[in-house]
Amino acid sequence: MLTRLERRGTVQHVCRYPRPSGETVVRILNLLAEVLFPGYFGKASLDQANLPFHIGETTNTAFDLLAEEITRCLIHERERAGRADRQQCEDEGRGQAFRLLEKLPAVLDLLDGDVHAAFEGDPAATGYDEVIFCYPGFRAVMIYRIAHELHGLGAPWLPRIMTEHAHRITGIDIHPGARIGHGFFIDHGTGVVIGETSEIGDNVRMYQGVTLGGYRFRTDPEGHLLRGYKRHPTVEDDVIIYSNASILGPVTVGRGSVIGANVILTYSVEPGSTVTIEKPRHRIRQRNEDD
Repeated sequence: MLTRLERRGTVQHVCRYPRPSGETVVRILNLLAEVLFPGYFGKASLDQANLPFHIGETTNTAFDLLAEEITRCLIHERERAGRADRQQCEDEGRGQAFRLLEKLPAVLDLLDGDVHAAFEGDPAATGYDEVIFCYPGFRAVMIYRIAHELHGLGAPWLPRIMTEHAHRITGIDIHPGARIGHGFFIDHGTGVVIGETSEIGDNVRMYQGVTLGGYRFRTDPEGHLLRGYKRHPTVEDDVIIYSNASILGPVTVGRGSVIGANVILTYSVEPGSTVTIEKPRHRIRQRNEDD
């Protein structure tokens, strides 16, 4: 085994420093959920008197854990390049953790809009409480919005660990690099995929099984995949995308459009478009006594 491990060139796990902890990342997400929606998440019994103390204590705990996990990610990313300076990574980790916490009020404003969009978009919703407590689409979007801010700060690994946790518990896969506007609602949610370079405008609603994916990936002259270019769709404001629709490639869905169920779209459509597949023909056979 040692000989085989020494020969392994692409995957190397040996490092002097601990790797990021998935369990700790989940704890961080739970703590941040408590800060964003106190009383909805966590086990503390809260009132107006102890709320400031609870928010402060929870935020401090989240900061310490977050700074440590970012530091671990930075060390391991730079260890491969032979330039890991632990003190520098610790300083950057604390700085990124602090800047993420500074962004939480803006994240909360976005999430409040998402809760409102879910309630207004689903006649089965009985209130905002149900959306926050029960809707997997909201949970996935909440985690995405935290991860997206961290992704924008340049933290490696950790944003993806966060959104993959959301993927596991909700069945919704949103890359932290995607850009999503105000009032976003995923109804039902299972099987939704939103790729890294997707851009989604305000007041967009989508249903289960929707894919915003890539199409015909580019390669360099040696056949290696190119990275970092626009590969996924742009969905403008006020669009509705129904179940199991796939929108593939760097195409644009114009404002106010409706994409019907099971559509596969690989070209741009103008604002106000309605795209559906042709109505299928049904064959109905009555059972007889011999069946």
